[in-house]
Amino acid sequence: MTTKLWLVLVLAAFLLGALANSQSPDGTSALMKLEREFMQAAADHGSQGYLSYLADDAVELPNGHAVLTGKAEIGKTMGFLDNPDNHLFWTPAGGGISSCGDLGYTYGSYEFRSRDRDGKLGSTYGKYATIWRKQKEGSWKAVLDMGNAGQ
Repeated sequence: MTTKLWLVLVLAAFLLGALANSQSPDGTSALMKLEREFMQAAADHGSQGYLSYLADDAVELPNGHAVLTGKAEIGKTMGFLDNPDNHLFWTPAGGGISSCGDLGYTYGSYEFRSRDRDGKLGSTYGKYATIWRKQKEGSWKAVLDMGNAGQ
């Protein structure tokens, strides 16, 4: 494991632990709603919809691949969302917001449906976590996104 990845994982674990102790019911429901809107934007508008919810300095931790830093670098890998045979759905299960109100997180499960070279439909399932940061103008942007692939 690279030092950079290790540091990102430690930071994510620290933030998730700190946030778990300071959940705000009102803020949590707002982030859950935002997470559902994020998924719908990706479903409706592909990679551009997905990227519209990321901060410029976002970090993506794709399962089994190198860490991606920055919205531009992440964007280079999201073209699969523009393929009409690919469908990514995710559902938030929980989340929380820090006591100072500027950091939050959501987590849940996802399903990715796609067709193989023979046209057969297949699905991959997993879990995800997103860390959100409130922007200066008051909107929320995803600053860290990670997922794992199950079966």
